[in-house]
Amino acid sequence: MKTVSMLLQEKGRVVWTVSPSDLVIYALRLMAENNIGAVPVVENDEVVGIFSERDYARRGDLQGHPASATQVSELMTRLVICISQDLTADECLAIMTSRHIRHLPVVEQDRLIGIISIGDAVKAIISDQAFVIEQLERYITLPH
Repeated sequence: MKTVSMLLQEKGRVVWTVSPSDLVIYALRLMAENNIGAVPVVENDEVVGIFSERDYARRGDLQGHPASATQVSELMTRLVICISQDLTADECLAIMTSRHIRHLPVVEQDRLIGIISIGDAVKAIISDQAFVIEQLERYITLPH
């Protein structure tokens, strides 16, 4: 079973972040340029929120908050579930499913070291299952 540490080694530990005072348009451009769906909101090296496409879709222009005139702090999700790198992909997926979220910032010693998306977790689980299936098929086809 792959751990968060293994997933971060595979995908890399680069994390794009924004500050609470950044304009929403900056966060949206950053996400679009890097093909990501969310960015942790960091202030004084501490994760204080997360801003996602979903946050903007639900609380942005439709609620009278134009991206070019609204700070990230006004739309971000403040309750952020952070994880450590010793969790497994299955545990991450369980957290994301039960909490209806798609991104988990990875924090060690109060420092942001990565982020895991629901896609990362699903990909890891599928990879693990494919490996198990391959091993079982090899075992079945071995002469006994």
